Amino acid sequence: MSHIVIHIFLLLVMPPLLLGVIGKTKALFAGRIGPPVLQPYYDLSKLFQKGTVFSTTTTWVFRAGPVVGLATALLAGMLIPFGGHSAPVSFNGDMILFAYLFALGRFFTAAAALDTGSAFEGMGSAREVTFSCLAEPALFFGFLVLAKLSGSLSLTTMLDGAFPLGAGVAAPSLVLVAASLFIVLLVENCRIPFDDPNTHLELTMIHEVMVLDHSGPAFGMILYGAAMKLFVMGAVLLRVVAPFELGNSWYDWGLFMAGMLGLAVLIGLVESMMARFRMVFVPTFLVAACLLSAFGVILLLR
Repeated sequence: MSHIVIHIFLLLVMPPLLLGVIGKTKALFAGRIGPPVLQPYYDLSKLFQKGTVFSTTTTWVFRAGPVVGLATALLAGMLIPFGGHSAPVSFNGDMILFAYLFALGRFFTAAAALDTGSAFEGMGSAREVTFSCLAEPALFFGFLVLAKLSGSLSLTTMLDGAFPLGAGVAAPSLVLVAASLFIVLLVENCRIPFDDPNTHLELTMIHEVMVLDHSGPAFGMILYGAAMKLFVMGAVLLRVVAPFELGNSWYDWGLFMAGMLGLAVLIGLVESMMARFRMVFVPTFLVAACLLSAFGVILLLR
């Protein structure tokens, strides 16, 4: 029971810290001091204390978008094992639920943007769902590799059993899956080089354009849900490349948190060393991610 409490605590508390580490890494790489690591917590606190403005043209869909986005990220996090422990919720086929929880959150976010009646936000929604259609196959092909290695369709078993079995002939497949999942993580969380969460240029905005009309607590829920989504998808990638099975519960939790912070530093380094891709190149890289996972499946069928 204690590991479930720690799981929920990390899921609720740690996601904004990743954003702070990413921002600090980018600042240090550029020779600046940058904002404090805890700045995302301060920003969320301010947003939740403000009032909310709703346009008279919007309906309940606009109000439901941030709530559903945060709720789906939270539920998806309950399906992923953290540290060396099993997930609080686990059953055969939960990998399908995991993928489509994020799809549900994406649908409501796009629908909320369309509900404003803005052609600008409609443009962002179209880009978001188009790129997601290309990222989803890469995620499922990666899950197929993990399911083949573990002999299970439950994420807890898949992420626990993949690495030990991959020490031999399956290692190339896991490397391909890890590379594919890293690309999917960057795309789904609107990170450079595929998107920029801080941009305000009309021709390059994807995710951010959909949330321009949100304010106050609603915008806070969107930012919090996005941070949680990054944390959950990062946990999936981390469990593929470095599962934690030391036999000591506290060491496993410590290594997991250190690994997540290391992943945030890696994302910050990638964003510091790479420029954002032109929009026309994003689908190309998503197809490449899909092919990487597909080749991982093929290598296991030899």
